[in-house]
Order: sequence, then structure tokens, then C-alpha cells
Amino acid sequence: MQDKIKFIREKFEVLDVSIQDDTLEKYIKYYEMLIEKNKVMNLTSITEFEDVVVKHFLDSLLIIENIDLKNINNVIDIGTGAGFPGLPLKILFPDLNVVLMDSLNKRIKFLQEVIDELQLENINVLHSRAEDLARKEEHREKYDLVVSRAVANLSTLSEYCLPFTKVGGAFISYKSNNIDDEVDKSKKAVKILGGNIKEIKYTKLDDETERAFVIIDKIKNTPKKYPRKAGTPTSEPL
Repeated sequence: MQDKIKFIREKFEVLDVSIQDDTLEKYIKYYEMLIEKNKVMNLTSITEFEDVVVKHFLDSLLIIENIDLKNINNVIDIGTGAGFPGLPLKILFPDLNVVLMDSLNKRIKFLQEVIDELQLENINVLHSRAEDLARKEEHREKYDLVVSRAVANLSTLSEYCLPFTKVGGAFISYKSNNIDDEVDKSKKAVKILGGNIKEIKYTKLDDETERAFVIIDKIKNTPKKYPRKAGTPTSEPL
């Protein structure tokens, strides 16, 4: 256990955040539950402890280099999968109000098990599609910060995520590098949906991997007809 705590602490030094050992122990427990559940359902192709710490946990947390979470009250993670990035953020910043949304109920049940085991409060899991949930009044344009590490082009992701983002809030998409062309092609969709691409921030995850954060400010309300019906944002991007 101590060796694992030491490893996480060393990797998290770049975050410049004071972290107690009991917080680091929660990441270890999360890892153990992730790997155990991964034996019976597909949650991650990355399974070695050191790799999960860097490529899932640290990667999820690097967003704090680009946004001050002190000014954020609530966060929704769209297409959270195995809980990334929302759950690592909640573990490190327990005062955040977090919602994890995914369309696969098996993943949602796993995340609830982790939340219960780690005794996290003010975090909810929702089994839904973004196209459906964004039409509900209690979620539409209600979040200071919307995040997603989901694999989809930025035009599609923006249609999924910007309807959740309150005016004055931000949607941040986790992307790999070399995304200039994808960003250019998304500008029309982002504008239609009430957003403005503020900037792209790049950071090194390790010697091999660079992460890009596309930061989109919400500057006006999303027209009511968006998001379109299930499947359309993917098959016919704006």
C-alpha cells in the first residue's frame, strides 16, 4: 500500500495540490474495484496500476491546470464510462457536486458501487442518453462545468454537452493532440449551440502522450431544438 501511495503522490506532484494519504488510498481502492469489475465487463484496456494512475487518474485531473475549480459549484461528466474524469475529480475535490452520466446501466451500477465503497457524498450517477437528459428542465443549462473524455468528434460532443452548460459556464473536452482540423470543423456547431471556442490547452501526460483540452465558453442559450433525437448528432454532425 505505501509503495502505491508513494507512486501516486509522485505522479500527482505536477498538480500542485496538497493531498492526504487517505485520499490517495481512495484512488487505490478505485483501481482495485476497476480491475476486478473489468474481468467481467469492458471498462478499460489499461490495467497496470502505474498506467491507470497516469493515463486515467492523472489525465482526468490535469483539467485543473486550465480552470479554477474554486469557482465551480457543480459538474456533469457526459459519457463517463468507468468514471473518467468525473470520479477522480470528486475524490480530489470532495466539495464538488458531481453528476456522472452514461448510457450503459452496467457501468452506472459499477460507479455506484465505487461511490458507496469510498463513502463519497454529493455525487450522483444517472443512466441516460445525453440527448434525453438534456431536455429535462432540472439538467438543461444547469451546470457550471461540463466535461467529457468520450470518443466522438467535437461537433457531436458539443451537441451532447453544451445544452447542459449554463450561460457563463464552460464545456471542456478532453482530446488527444493534433486536433486543429477537428476544432476548425466544429466551429459552426459550437456557435449554433451557444458556445465560443476560447482556447486549446496542451499538456504532457508522460513522455509519449500529450493531452489537449478544448475549452468552450457558453455565451448564450442553446436553441430548444438541440440536442436532436438520439443518434442524429453522431450520424449527422452540425
